[in-house]
Amino acid sequence: MQKNNLIKDKTFSFALMIIELYKTCRLQNEYVLSKQLLRSGTSIGANVQEAIAGFSQKDFLYKMSVASKEARETQYWVELLSRSGIVKFDEQQYKNEIDSIVKILTSIVKTLQEKQNTAIQNPSSKI
Repeated sequence: MQKNNLIKDKTFSFALMIIELYKTCRLQNEYVLSKQLLRSGTSIGANVQEAIAGFSQKDFLYKMSVASKEARETQYWVELLSRSGIVKFDEQQYKNEIDSIVKILTSIVKTLQEKQNTAIQNPSSKI
């Protein structure tokens, strides 16, 4: 039995939210920005999944970094859709969730980078 993983669960749920927003965009005849949003918003969780299945700590860090970048790109698309007024949606719900995901991913990446730097500076310490 696999234990719960906060970032994995949050990014999967967020991907489902993004799919719903994509459908809303399509119903409101928005076809360009919505594809960008769909791509970046669903790839966050895909990269988290790949990180979890990574074969090394370096691989894990790399995939989590990619997930973090995709999350920041998704923040951009949500903000652009919100401010442009092209699509009517509950933007606060999406902003809150993606901001939370960005914070978690940033924390994970920074912590791992600090551990790697410590290990490089002090090779006798364990990561």
